[in-house]
Amino acid sequence: MTDKIPLLIDTDPGVDDALALLMAFNDPDHELVGLTIAAGNVGLDYTVRNALKLCEIAGRQDVPVYAGCADPLLHPSVDAAHVHGRDGFGDIGFEPATREAEGEHAALAILRLSHQHAGRLLLVALGPLTNIALALKLDPTLPQRIKRFVVMGGAVSAHGNITAAAEFNVAFDPEAAHIVFQGFPHIDLADWEAVMAHGFLHSKAEQWLQADSPRARFYDRISLQTRNWSADRRGDHWHSADALAMAYALQPQGAQELLDRPVAVELAGTLTRGATVVDWNRQHGRPDNATLLMRYDQARFEALVQAALAAG
Repeated sequence: MTDKIPLLIDTDPGVDDALALLMAFNDPDHELVGLTIAAGNVGLDYTVRNALKLCEIAGRQDVPVYAGCADPLLHPSVDAAHVHGRDGFGDIGFEPATREAEGEHAALAILRLSHQHAGRLLLVALGPLTNIALALKLDPTLPQRIKRFVVMGGAVSAHGNITAAAEFNVAFDPEAAHIVFQGFPHIDLADWEAVMAHGFLHSKAEQWLQADSPRARFYDRISLQTRNWSADRRGDHWHSADALAMAYALQPQGAQELLDRPVAVELAGTLTRGATVVDWNRQHGRPDNATLLMRYDQARFEALVQAALAAG
């Protein structure tokens, strides 16, 4: 048995996801045991294709990729192709990877790997929670085998990025998020509002992307459309949601402020469907089920991003 922490990432690549995956590939303390792929930023065919290509570019063909759910559990949702490109990777027309995804469904892979690494597994969710919700429905004992569960999702004071109150990953499949927030006794949550508090200058990112590295060159190409979109709408700072969640997952000691609170997902609201409702004053008697990341060491975060891009 290796001393490295086994790491399983559920993801929907996506430019943000790609940066987070490069960070995971570059981490010496974790063993990446698989990528389980959902639809979200773009459709499943693209997200699987993008995960396979990123593994190829990074020289990580050893990491198995498992295709999962192509749709939300109940209701269709709008993707984020306007941000990430129609193919999720900036529409640069890259040559697809030579290998294909494994035959096992992502939800089944999650369950199998939870048994294989029971009590040690770090599970990180960077996209909609459809695959994990399905795994939970198949086996409600899943949380008992997960050592730590980190989710990028939600907007803790309802400053949403896809609707007025909701964040994209949760809003894409609110029923799945509801199942997961109910089914896991504890979640480490890196929400959209934490992301907005931890942007980094576009000028810095452009310097990092000049590294003489296949990863930096590829990421520079696939992220150009997203960076331009961000600069046009959000100004000098670029915000990479999944990268912040991955920094918190890989190096939790970088967290500078955390709060424990009960969190639930709104399913029925006309204006608030998909909102993550935080019981800040613990008025409803529910147990705290989430640790909210409020502040992370900015210098550590930026160093992790820069190192991941420069890796040879």
